[in-house]
Amino acid sequence: MIQLYNPNTKGLEPLFENGKKREVSIYVCGITPYDTTHLGHAFTYASADILVRYLEFIGHSVRYVQNVTDVDDDILRRAGKTGEDWKVLGDRWTAHFIEDMIAINVRPPDHFPRATEVIPEIITTVSALIEKGVAYERNGSVYYEVRRNPDFGRLSGMDYEDMLATANERGNYPDDPNKRDPLDFVLWQAADPSRWTENEPRWFSPWGQGRPGWHIECSTMATKFLGETIDIHSGGADLLFPHHCCEMAQIEPLTGQPFVRFWMHAAMVRQEGEKMSKSLGNLVWARELLQHYSADALRLYMAGHHYAIEWSHDPGMLDWAALVAERIRSAAVVQGGPGTQFDPAPWELDFHAALSDNLNSPRGVSILDDLAVNILLAAQRGEGVAAAQEKMRAFAGVFGLVLDANGPGEEVARGWRRHLEKFTA
Repeated sequence: MIQLYNPNTKGLEPLFENGKKREVSIYVCGITPYDTTHLGHAFTYASADILVRYLEFIGHSVRYVQNVTDVDDDILRRAGKTGEDWKVLGDRWTAHFIEDMIAINVRPPDHFPRATEVIPEIITTVSALIEKGVAYERNGSVYYEVRRNPDFGRLSGMDYEDMLATANERGNYPDDPNKRDPLDFVLWQAADPSRWTENEPRWFSPWGQGRPGWHIECSTMATKFLGETIDIHSGGADLLFPHHCCEMAQIEPLTGQPFVRFWMHAAMVRQEGEKMSKSLGNLVWARELLQHYSADALRLYMAGHHYAIEWSHDPGMLDWAALVAERIRSAAVVQGGPGTQFDPAPWELDFHAALSDNLNSPRGVSILDDLAVNILLAAQRGEGVAAAQEKMRAFAGVFGLVLDANGPGEEVARGWRRHLEKFTA
């Protein structure tokens, strides 16, 4: 029975009490496409991929949604600097991201919506929040009134001052004269007629022309495709506050139900002691790493770090992962002998124990590597290894390894290319 850490209760809990096989709904916050894919991005989506693959491996079906935040202040600023149309810029970088996901064999989501595809649903949700009394309109913009929600920010564990300081670091405008409280956040942002240009995105709404705020985009897409309560919601740890707390605040007053059962926050990846981020410019690009290392090496390197624990990029560890990848590939193709079949059962028990324990991928990688070593030794002794190789291939599949295949899985490439069509049309 798989157990996950639940930040709502600060402890490990079974994903399902009765252990029965069922459909699991998963939402992962996607990219804001104005450049991509650095190692931190790759770690977030590779970690989610391990979760999806393991759930399917143990018999669950998965309904997986990942979004594209294709209208956002960062995109508009980048488009303004480069002179490129904001939509063309976003489509180009989304296509770049998809190519990277294929290259490292990350399974595609079932749904990959753009924020701009759900504008009518966003307007409906914003209107409902106004009617509920937790949002207000002023001068064509609509804001969520945090003081109206006594549970606002509970997931973060922060007090008001900490929440305000963190929000200000992450895009909040506390001096907006339209706000009743500096921490109130925008649900609908009025377009500024004084600077309207042909390239500025805007849509008609009951409050005038404008565009949605960031937080309402994700919560609307999540509930549209997955319903009122999602089993697992993932994303980078830097999204816990304000983004994920705001998502909760926008949905729970309307449904009266928990928005998310389990939150999984992928830890930050550091470079030379600093958080790897666009703003600091200290990014390590997945595409550049793939010029020197195999996709399997990169996947094992990332899986060698627990999704919830911060880590720093270490080229030496990546070299180690490359050696492990080659050892596992060798074990997958080695010829055994006519002797007794080597039994992989002890490794199978350990592998499930590791992955069921809050997705302990570092332990899982260690078990996979140890099984590979013992398959190679068994083959040297003349034992049969076919059954053990089959089991090892299944474990490797949980980590997205391609082993002796020529490239990513056919289903991976086909699924992502289906999504790619709408960004290249």
